[in-house]
Amino acid sequence: MLSRLLNQPERSWYTPVAKSANSTLEILYLGTAGFVLKSQNRIIALDPYISRPSLWQSLSQPLVPNTALIEQLIPEADDVLIGHAHYDHILDAPQLCRSTGARLIGSTATIMVGRAAGLPEAQLVETQGHEIIESGSWQVRGLPSIHGKAAFGRIPLPGDMTEPPPWPPRFYQLKHGLVLNWLVDTGNLKVVHIDSADFIEEELAGVQADIVCLCAIGRHYRPNYVKDVVRLLQPKWIIPCHWDSMVTPIHDTPDLLPQVDMPGMIEEIRAAGCEPVVMPILGKAWF
Repeated sequence: MLSRLLNQPERSWYTPVAKSANSTLEILYLGTAGFVLKSQNRIIALDPYISRPSLWQSLSQPLVPNTALIEQLIPEADDVLIGHAHYDHILDAPQLCRSTGARLIGSTATIMVGRAAGLPEAQLVETQGHEIIESGSWQVRGLPSIHGKAAFGRIPLPGDMTEPPPWPPRFYQLKHGLVLNWLVDTGNLKVVHIDSADFIEEELAGVQADIVCLCAIGRHYRPNYVKDVVRLLQPKWIIPCHWDSMVTPIHDTPDLLPQVDMPGMIEEIRAAGCEPVVMPILGKAWF
């Protein structure tokens, strides 16, 4: 039913990025704001959300991660970084950490979700941003941010969580908490992950990125969103994300969120002097 109401992406938007002898980083797109960054020696997941309960389930029932699907699609991870604690960013993260032994890294709200799901304290790393966190030979740093006006000009489910929420949660029980953009420095490439279509300019000033994973939903509520991101971070590549419906099963043809203008975003990226890399869900690109 949903697919008859929403538009679907055009295959011509997708940008194949093939592996070469010089490639040092593999990026897997999980849909919504989710990615897996992988090198020969390190694997980091960002906002992994692949269970995707249906719209009816999301509105009417506690949300239960799909353990088998998580283990199938992300069999390995060393660290899991969460940009904010809305359900479509964090629901699957505790189970991924449980199955792989990865650390869950994020804000107070993120840590509260980890505790609610029963993760041991040894796997929880809380940050308010700014400090460098060692991740094997990589380094990660949270850049404090703000949530975009993604719900018809309003910030959805605002607020923080200073105590563990119910688990499994209802969607409205997971407030976003501190929003963090993530800088992942692999030693060869720097990736910035912006999982909601807004940011604090002062927090991005002086940061350089080769690749930016950039939220598409709500970008029209932030004037010069793409242009300012390029001016501040000077990336070569921009990967649009969070353009698809979070209730469409991950193996189905994705549906575009109603407010997403992907052709317009691609045009803006090119006009700003960057190369857009639009990835299919579960597609890979190499850099």
